[in-house]
Amino acid sequence: MNELSSLIAAIAPLDSARAEAAQRHLDGLVKPVGSLGRLETLAVQLAAMPGLGGRVEVKEKAIIVMCADHGVHDEGITISPQVVTALHAQNMLRQNTGVCVLAASAGAQVHVIDIGINGDPLPGMTVMKLARGCGNIARGPAMTREQAQHLLLESAQFTRTLAARGVRLFGVGELGMGNTTAAAAMISVMTGQDPQAVVGLGANLPQASLPHKIDVVRRALAINQPEANDGLDVLAKVGGFELVGMAGVMLGAAACGLPVVLDGFLSYASALAACRLAPALHDYLIASHFSAEKGAQIALQALGLEPFLHMEMRLGEGSGAALAMPVIDGACAIYQQMGQLAQSNIVLPVNK
Repeated sequence: MNELSSLIAAIAPLDSARAEAAQRHLDGLVKPVGSLGRLETLAVQLAAMPGLGGRVEVKEKAIIVMCADHGVHDEGITISPQVVTALHAQNMLRQNTGVCVLAASAGAQVHVIDIGINGDPLPGMTVMKLARGCGNIARGPAMTREQAQHLLLESAQFTRTLAARGVRLFGVGELGMGNTTAAAAMISVMTGQDPQAVVGLGANLPQASLPHKIDVVRRALAINQPEANDGLDVLAKVGGFELVGMAGVMLGAAACGLPVVLDGFLSYASALAACRLAPALHDYLIASHFSAEKGAQIALQALGLEPFLHMEMRLGEGSGAALAMPVIDGACAIYQQMGQLAQSNIVLPVNK
């Protein structure tokens, strides 16, 4: 069994007995049954994850932000110069970006990873890159299958190392100019939707340039012919280094039996590919927010996930994952701290 197969095999199903016990506990709290809605569903999901050992508690949190550049930037699919990737990564190291301030407020540590920035490594940043930016998907594959598998495994191992140090809740984020083009290509092929239904404006692309971006995605799919049911093939042919990295974080967290919080549109693409590789991963995913990027609903429907927040956000970076972490803390709090009906002298009527 190779390393990737071993990683996938390590993802255990959720513990149904713990889920049932958690539901009984929630039904006995001082409240009408089911009255806390999706907070209760979330608490049950957490209780069933083997890595939490039956405890509905996620005190140690980490958001892993994968940063990389894309060769498809040469096709003029974004108004942002490529150097912005490195410049904004420096801002993340200064801890003054959107994800950094939101993560701090949620008690989460941000880990910034250079998994393919087109530039020299930045001091203080974890470096995983194999190249300075991936290939131009409009003219050929983003990377080789071997490169994709290597980065997938390295990202997963990084995540598992953090888990061994006590992290119990992971979030994913990304940074890369032009990466919504790659994500749209991935989502288009894996959902069977025409690029026109999926490709959006990304980071403020002028509306007049949208047809060109759609055409670039069409060319990428025609040239590379990714296999929709092979997540690794999709990532290698029309993805990007940071998209592979996020998929690796998801697989690594799930292999440890721990939850992982998605961010927005880019993370949906990575999750679709990762779930193609390991269907059992799905039960460890938590959708944070409904991305404002076009194609978000298509991707979420394909994943079978419903986000907790509708904030019209499209920043990326992991900002949505950070914002959702207090919701997860809330699910833990009600499970751990609310009183029991049996001890409250309250008798609620039972529907017949």
